[in-house]
Amino acid sequence: MKWWPSFGSGWLLRPSQGLIYDRQLVILSLSLMAIGLVMVSSASIAEGINLGDDPFYFVKRHGAFLLICLMLASLMLQVPMARWQQFNTGFLVLAIVLLLVVLVVGREINGSQRWLPLGPLNVQPAEIAKLALFTFLAGYLVRRQDEVRGQWKGFLKPLAVMGLMSVLLLKQPDLGSVVVLFVTTLGMLFLAGARLSQFLSLVGLGAGLLTFLILSAPYRIRRVTSFLNPWEDPFGSGYQLTQSLMAFGRGGWFGEGLGNSIQKLEYLPEAHTDFVFAILGEELGFTGVLLVLLLQAWLAFKALHIGQKVLLGGRQYEGYLAMGIGIWFSFQTVVNVGAASGMLPTKGLTLPLVSYGGSSLLVITTAVCILVRIDFEWRRDHMQARQREAI
Repeated sequence: MKWWPSFGSGWLLRPSQGLIYDRQLVILSLSLMAIGLVMVSSASIAEGINLGDDPFYFVKRHGAFLLICLMLASLMLQVPMARWQQFNTGFLVLAIVLLLVVLVVGREINGSQRWLPLGPLNVQPAEIAKLALFTFLAGYLVRRQDEVRGQWKGFLKPLAVMGLMSVLLLKQPDLGSVVVLFVTTLGMLFLAGARLSQFLSLVGLGAGLLTFLILSAPYRIRRVTSFLNPWEDPFGSGYQLTQSLMAFGRGGWFGEGLGNSIQKLEYLPEAHTDFVFAILGEELGFTGVLLVLLLQAWLAFKALHIGQKVLLGGRQYEGYLAMGIGIWFSFQTVVNVGAASGMLPTKGLTLPLVSYGGSSLLVITTAVCILVRIDFEWRRDHMQARQREAI
C-alpha cells in the first residue's frame, strides 16, 4: 500500500467545493520563478559569452534547473507531512554528512569550497542543510516543548546541533548561511515559547560570535568597512557595492528598459546571482524593485499565515516548520536586497526563486511544496470534518 496520496485521490474536489490548495502560494512562486528566468537571461549574457562563448549559457542552465524544480515539485507535493516528521532526524544526519564530504572532495569556486560536483551539476550542501535543520528543529520543538520552555538544556540542545553545522559551514567558508541558520533557529525557539532570558542571552551570544568571526578574517573586515563607505575605495574593496549602487541610480523610477543594463557588461561581478536585484533595479527601475519586494513579502507572509493557522488548529509540527520557512525566506530576502542596496554588508545569499543557482532553486522549491502540502492537509481534514458533521 502506498504511503503517499496521489493527486487523483482528493487533490481536487468537485467544482462546487473548489480547490483545496492555496492557489495564491502557487501563483506567487511561479511568478517569482518567471521573473527570475527573465532577469537571469538579461543579466548573464556577457558572462555567458565570457565563459562559454554562448550568450545563453546561463539561461539554458537556469531553464533546466526550473524544469527539474517542476518535476521535483510533482513528487514533493505527494509526500505527507507525517513522513517529514518521521524522517527529520535522518534528513539532518544526511545534511551533516554532505557538509563533511564537501570539505574533502568539494569544488572550490572564488575561494570557497561549497560545491559537490555531480556530473554537469554542482550541489551546494549548505542549501540542503538549511531545510534539514528547520525540519529537525520543528520536530524537536514538538517533542521537547516543555523542556524548551522551562529548562536551559532543552533550549541549548538544538543550538548545539546548529553550532555543529555552523562550524562545518564556516570551514567552507559560508558565513551568510550560518547567519540564516542562527536567525531562523532564534525565531523558531521564540515562537515555541522560550523564556525571554534565554532569548536575550542567545541574541547577545550571537552578536558576540558574529563580531568575533568578522574580526578574525581580514576579508570580512574589508567587507564591513567597504559597506560603511564603499566610495572610499571604489576600485578595490568597495568596487562591487559601488557598481551595484550605480545600477540602482541609473534605473530611476521606471528603469532603462529590459536588456539595457550597462552594469551587467562585466562591470558588476555576480550580476546574475547575488546581485541580480541590482540589475533588476537598473532595467525595471523602482517599480520593478517594488513589485519583486511585494511578491517576496507576500510569499513570506503566506508561509507565516499558514503556520499560524495550523498551529491554532493543533498541528504543531507543521506550524513550526511553516513559520521557520517564512522566517527563512523573509530574512534571506532582506540580506540579499540589503547587500545589493548597500544597507548591509555583502553576503553570498541568493534572492529566493529569482537568483541563478540550482541548489537554491531546488531547495526553496521543496520548501514551497512543503507549505502547499501543509495547507492542503489542513484544508482537506477540515473539509472532511465539515462533511461528516453535515451527514
